[in-house]
Amino acid sequence: MLIKFRYILISALLLLFLPLYHGNATPVDATEPDLHTIRKLLVTAINSSKTTDSLYRNLGSIKNRTALVTGYIGTLQALKAKHTWNPYYKIKYLNDAEKTFKNAVTNDPSNIEIRFMRFSVEHNVPGFLGYTKNLEADRTEIIKQISRNHYASADAALVKTIITFLIDSKRCTSAEHNALTQHLASL
Repeated sequence: MLIKFRYILISALLLLFLPLYHGNATPVDATEPDLHTIRKLLVTAINSSKTTDSLYRNLGSIKNRTALVTGYIGTLQALKAKHTWNPYYKIKYLNDAEKTFKNAVTNDPSNIEIRFMRFSVEHNVPGFLGYTKNLEADRTEIIKQISRNHYASADAALVKTIITFLIDSKRCTSAEHNALTQHLASL
């Protein structure tokens, strides 16, 4: 029994630490998150408080956060507001998200993924709460960067999602709508 336990423990430890190494046993920065995985988890987090809390804890433990990781944390704070029933905490989490997004945008103002996360949160929060201050600026910046083909870390699938969301939001001018539709067709 003890030998079986040791075998399981050693196997678990190997599985835990193997992802930190690539190829020739060169350590990979453990603080560099997998963006593709985070994006998938964010979609799940929209309807899962458990996923929201877990991802929030994991990203919150990263010491040297990039602006993009900070943006993800802002999104998760907004999702925590969505998932809680307590009005006090809803407002608290939204205030935290607003400050976190401001920090992320300040550190990387042309990143369309950060701008999109903030735009989508502000678009979905009821207007009477007053969290719609950046909708126009974010929409304008996203469209400007898309027209320049400057996607930062966003892949083609995410760019399509962003463009589709902007079009569906009904917050674009007709000229912006037409430009986005043309850009979407070219992807």
